[in-house]
Amino acid sequence: MKFVHGVKPDVTTDIVYMMCPMHLLKLEEQIKELEPGQILEIMTDYDGALEDIPAWCEKTGNEFLGIDETPDFYKFYIKKHAR
Repeated sequence: MKFVHGVKPDVTTDIVYMMCPMHLLKLEEQIKELEPGQILEIMTDYDGALEDIPAWCEKTGNEFLGIDETPDFYKFYIKKHAR
């Protein structure tokens, strides 16, 4: 797992305490709103996201920049692909 600090997201989505599969549904919804090259931060406490989000990025061609971990949740950073 790639850990990062100090990434400056363009948009932050807080889905802490939301059940699966909200992390992927919100991710897909939010990434459509971004311009190519912008960064989305997803905050979630769902452990399954550790595998699901990087796999989603690989499948969709978006760049998984890494995660930042806090005591209560994870922050995932995804860069929208340039098409």
